[in-house]
Amino acid sequence: MEEDKKLYPTRFCTLEDTYSWGSEEFKLADLGYRDSLVRDGWLAGNSLSEMMEMYMDRVTGEDVFSRLGRQFPLTVKNIHVKGKMPLRVHPDDTVASQRYDLLGKEKLWYVVRAGKDASVMLGFLKDSDASELYSRCLDGSVGQMLNTVAVHSGQVIRIAPGTVHAAQGDLDIIEISEASPMDFCLCGWGEEVSTEEFDETLTLVDALDFIDYRRYVAEKSSGESLLNIPQFCVNRLDLKTPLRVHGENSDQFELYTCVSGSAAVQVEVLGQTASFPFGEGETILVPAECPDFILAPTAAGTVLLESLVPHLALKDAYINPDVPAKLEGEEDTE
Repeated sequence: MEEDKKLYPTRFCTLEDTYSWGSEEFKLADLGYRDSLVRDGWLAGNSLSEMMEMYMDRVTGEDVFSRLGRQFPLTVKNIHVKGKMPLRVHPDDTVASQRYDLLGKEKLWYVVRAGKDASVMLGFLKDSDASELYSRCLDGSVGQMLNTVAVHSGQVIRIAPGTVHAAQGDLDIIEISEASPMDFCLCGWGEEVSTEEFDETLTLVDALDFIDYRRYVAEKSSGESLLNIPQFCVNRLDLKTPLRVHGENSDQFELYTCVSGSAAVQVEVLGQTASFPFGEGETILVPAECPDFILAPTAAGTVLLESLVPHLALKDAYINPDVPAKLEGEEDTE
């Protein structure tokens, strides 16, 4: 890879895993065991981790790079459910960092398509405890404890750390999450669980102390903003006309995942317009080095999910906000 060449909007090759309950297609991942390869352009064949190793803040922006280093912070995958997923849970950043030196796993599910009997299991019907969960996971009756809801196309589900969850039936989901392998398998419903899907060392017993045992209360999102938390933001864009995306102080990357229709990212290169198309089910990374670009729909009914990591307002550790600006008796000299 040549360091002096300008980065460009980038698509990656799909990495697909098939399980007894369905399949997962990694559209963008920097997880070590899953490392996406660049699909097009002069970077083609290089992995996302290699991009981060070589170009660092030029990919993610200085703010994100200063906090997370060479770890690309997000993962995007398409999940196709044709049965019943194993019940799972993930920890927050604090637990994952202290125990495993990894990121936690805030997660968002966007339901692209839902069959007649599709549903999602999210948290508990009522307050519970570790003892009951453990025994019911072992005997396979844990489903009786779970809050199970029917889902529909376009539904948005935030899955916070500690929330036990799974999907069942016939549905397609876009999952956007922190870049972390921290999914713990709690119950396989009597089926053998693939070691390709779950790390065998991340067990039910290890997860018991960070699970949220309170009765599940759903979070609601409205408008274009689907999720806005410190780890990442997701916005829905109904792209009917070209949209200019620019900002002198943005210093951040954007991911665009096409839910329906198709679009192109257009950037100016030496006075000419270069177009980078992507279609339904695809994700494109716009590096921080491309702060000024146009999103153009190329088909009717184009809907995109925009994902990014927000800047954090960092306080100066040497400044105590509780200390007065002037010492007692000091006069104002201004």
